[in-house]
Amino acid sequence: MLIYLDHAWQVVKESCRADRREPGVADLYAAVMEGAVERVRPKMMTVVAIMAGLLPILWGTGTGSEVMSRIAAPMVGGMISSTVLTLAVIPAIYALVQEWRLRRGIE
Repeated sequence: MLIYLDHAWQVVKESCRADRREPGVADLYAAVMEGAVERVRPKMMTVVAIMAGLLPILWGTGTGSEVMSRIAAPMVGGMISSTVLTLAVIPAIYALVQEWRLRRGIE
């Protein structure tokens, strides 16, 4: 995710400098949104593929299903939490840090 966010932010900064103006907070937020949107499809493809394999194991019955469901349950929870972390938390923290750096004048 950070690669997507950094790339979008660099593109916006170069665009602002080409227009002979300093990038602002609105430019930062636009870059973060653009970078985060680029990551949605790859992340969701991965999550859906893994969940499609884990849900039958989680809901299965029969021999060995008790053990397998105990293995699959934390993996399903991990996929859900990693999706939230990747698509919501990391971009928010990135925006806060870059906004702090922007206000301090740190490049």
